[in-house]
Amino acid sequence: MSLDISPTLKSIPILGDVPKRALKAAGREAKWFALPAGWELFKAGEISDSIYFVLSGSLGAFQAMPDGRSDFLGHIRAGEPVGEMALFEGAVDEDGDGLPDNAPHTSSVYALRDSEVLEISRKGFDRITKADPDILSSMIRVMLMRLREGRKPNRRNAPKVFALVATSPTIDLELRAEALQKALQRFNMNCRIIDEAEGRDKPTGYFDELEANYDIVMLVTSVGDSSWFRLSTRQADRVWVFGRADARPSNPLLPSHDSPASTLQLVDMILLHHSSQRPASQPADWLDASGAARLFHWHGLNTPSCERLARVMAGRSTGVILSGGGARAYAHIGVVRALREAEIPIDFAGGASMGAVVAACVAMGWPDDEIERRIRKAFVESNPLGDYNLPVISLIRGKRVNRRLEEHFGDVDIDDLHIPFFAVSTNLTDGTYRVHRRGQLRTALRATISLPGILPPVVHNGEVLVDGAVLNNFPTDVMRELHRGVVIGSDVARAPEGLKAEDFVNPPGFFEWVWKHGFSSAPPIAGLLMRSATLKVNPSAGRALVDMLILPELRDIELRDWTAFEEAVEAGYTAAQKAIAKGSLTEFCYGPGSAARPKGVDLHEV
Repeated sequence: MSLDISPTLKSIPILGDVPKRALKAAGREAKWFALPAGWELFKAGEISDSIYFVLSGSLGAFQAMPDGRSDFLGHIRAGEPVGEMALFEGAVDEDGDGLPDNAPHTSSVYALRDSEVLEISRKGFDRITKADPDILSSMIRVMLMRLREGRKPNRRNAPKVFALVATSPTIDLELRAEALQKALQRFNMNCRIIDEAEGRDKPTGYFDELEANYDIVMLVTSVGDSSWFRLSTRQADRVWVFGRADARPSNPLLPSHDSPASTLQLVDMILLHHSSQRPASQPADWLDASGAARLFHWHGLNTPSCERLARVMAGRSTGVILSGGGARAYAHIGVVRALREAEIPIDFAGGASMGAVVAACVAMGWPDDEIERRIRKAFVESNPLGDYNLPVISLIRGKRVNRRLEEHFGDVDIDDLHIPFFAVSTNLTDGTYRVHRRGQLRTALRATISLPGILPPVVHNGEVLVDGAVLNNFPTDVMRELHRGVVIGSDVARAPEGLKAEDFVNPPGFFEWVWKHGFSSAPPIAGLLMRSATLKVNPSAGRALVDMLILPELRDIELRDWTAFEEAVEAGYTAAQKAIAKGSLTEFCYGPGSAARPKGVDLHEV
């Protein structure tokens, strides 16, 4: 005798109004199964002939990126459908055989927590829709909502259950959790902290109830061979691993079989710093040991570091992305100054080409006057691209640029920076863009500003890396991958500047040019190479993914106008002020009713 699962179908919100007889008939074409954390439901490219509903737990959708990375698209919660787009796409009979054509899934879906899933075949779902055609309208609304949300921040896609894992018994994780809970109260978010005594041996339904009743749930545990450690990491949407900067990590920190989140790169490393203690290891050591996707530094207790982590946890973080544009990128300095004056925090920073250089200054924690002083010294007071030579691989030797990057950024590693940072370069070896989130900062910057033919490329691990602007001048998509909050973008790109035809009619030889113009003036080949390298730059690319778009007016400033500093900075400042005035981000960053940042928060401190 078959089991009647119509009550289970009835419990799914979207099927609540379907007649019981139709649900019972559809139930004959359905099956229930458990999906342990870390297991796949289906992979991108697999053919779909069913629709699934999450009964308990949480699934995650992932999409493969051009450079081989997996991009986390969002959570699929209890009561929600999954695989509906492929099912509907395959409902059309394109080959004329009278049967629907099965379509492939466009993303891969894995269980992020121990989950229960109900699978309904196409035949069973057809019975449901015939009994209640309104189901089709509801499903279309779900699909449109997911398409509209895309990468934009929303509470449905944000993680809600966090496992806070201490790597040392000397870490007071309860104290850290309470500090985060207090910071989250500014957003009117109700938060629950669960320790081993309360959460041990609880069934999956217990965690579903926590998720339904609280905005944020923190499961506090320690690394070890305990049932609570295994349970908390398996029930978490995201795992935050806490380590002490004055200690050395064991490797690996998390047993791979215990935390599916580690395999899916949903792990963050939180490195704790105390002013009286000296670091005993490098942040890179902790990243390697934890397998984390991101690293955050927490200085003190109730500090701006805590505020930043609370914003990240709440999905209220702010990422600033700065485009490439040669000397036009000076405008980003004014943009940063305006954002800081408006007390909008910068929690993540990144960019391409010269935009990445300015973003690196922000990630270093430098105040406005320090950024202006260093950029002016490195690029304005003398031409950074003035060491011309007879070209073999580039017009410029690049030694001046190398010296200036070393002078201002030294041997700082990206993992050491105050806030998460990335730069984008173009990998000519395989024709994709590369995202620099690890390694030496000045090497990443040298790669992202290496305009082909102008500066020598950077060769790293057998890859030939050049300017990020060639493939991704405004990498808002990368910033969307890095965090779930707001993205503010400053774009100084425009259609590639034209060339003077007369410069290429009966051109002089190299030495004749130098005799007439000296080494400080760029020969026509510089403009030719810049034009060729940026020919396919789309001024509108990436803009749809930002929440606040800043477009400085820079009509008379060209890519090579390295002395147009004040004009460009002022244009960026003015444009940012106008964009900020259109809609305040203060409440988003600091909670409802906030007229300014919480007392004691210094946007330059981390």
